[in-house]
Order: sequence, then structure tokens, then C-alpha cells
Amino acid sequence: MWKEIAVLVRKEITLEWRQKYALNGILLYVVSAVFLTYLSVGAQQGNLNVGTWNALYWIIILFSAVNAVAKSFVQEHQGRQLYYYMIASPEAIIISKIFYNTLLTLMLALLGYLVFGVILGNPVQDQGLFLLNLFLGSVGFSACLTMVSGIASKAGNNATLMAILSFPIIIPILLMSIRISKNALDGLDWSVSVDKLITLLAINAVIAATAYILFPYLWRS
Repeated sequence: MWKEIAVLVRKEITLEWRQKYALNGILLYVVSAVFLTYLSVGAQQGNLNVGTWNALYWIIILFSAVNAVAKSFVQEHQGRQLYYYMIASPEAIIISKIFYNTLLTLMLALLGYLVFGVILGNPVQDQGLFLLNLFLGSVGFSACLTMVSGIASKAGNNATLMAILSFPIIIPILLMSIRISKNALDGLDWSVSVDKLITLLAINAVIAATAYILFPYLWRS
């Protein structure tokens, strides 16, 4: 199965590299959203406090992740899905999708962090905790949105259905990520964030396990 996963991830990267307009569009969204934030919330006058910086950052990353991951199954036409059904297991397909989308979301999160730091300043005092939180948040967003994208694709790629299904799952991940990153911004000791990190890790594990168990039933339909 791991060989299948490696081949499928390489396929995703190859397709994304050929269709550069998709990745470029998402990158443009991140940069333009940060720049508009700079122009509209008083950052030019130095009125952007740490809490606002944190909230705006995660809101932009969330919508960037939705735009990036929503196309996971939408871009796969019926003929290609039938081909995958014949040559790969559903477990390998969902794991490869989650792995690739995690890489993509993490790259967008790091790009957003870099752009935020250049344009709005970088108030983060604990870089290690902040980057760990970025990784866990990216995994959570990717696992949730990938599974919901698969469900929506079976319902005629209904974007409204994807938004409704993902909202209750995304909110706990988003809130926990915001709280951990706020601790990193304030430079608090890691012991203050351990319980939140464990909670975020547990949420990610539950979502990933649910996707692994339930996706084969969805794939057979």
C-alpha cells in the first residue's frame, strides 16, 4: 500500500506542477489578502495588536486551505476515478490525498507566515511552538477538508454541502490552533500549551482514522 501511496502522491505533485494556474491562484490569494489586511486594519499606523494579527492570520490560512483542498476530488473526472478504483486501494487513495493536501496547506501556511512577517511584522516570540502548531493545524485542515471533499464529489460536487459538513469539524481545530499560536505570540512556556497540543493532535487522529475507515465505503459507491 505504501508503494501505491508514493505513486499517487507523485501523481498529485506532477498534475499540480503541470496546472500551475491552480497553485499560482492560491498563492496570489494569500499575498493579496495579507496586503489588503495591511491597508485596511490600520497596520500602516502600527495599530495592529497581537490578537488581531493572530486571528487574521488563521482566517486567511483557513480560506486558503479550503480553496486548495476543495479540488481534491472535484478535479478527478469519472474515468480517472474508475481507473484508480481498478489499480489502487481506497485506503491508499485517501492517505495520499491527505498527505499531499497537508504538504500543500503547510506550504501555504508558511508562505502566509512569511508574508505576514514582512508586511505586518512578526510578533511571534516562540517560533518552535508556532511552527509545530502550523504543522498540526495543516494536518487537521487537510484531513477534514479532504474527507468532506470526497463526500461532496459523490453528491454532485455540491459546494454548499462541503461548507455545511466541514464547518462543525473545522471550528474546534481553528479555535485550538488560535489559542496555541496566541501562547506562542506571547512567549509563554510550553507547559501552558501541552494540553491544547494534545487535544489538537487527538482531533487530527480521530479525523484521520474516521477518513481511513469510512472512505472505502464511500469509494465503493
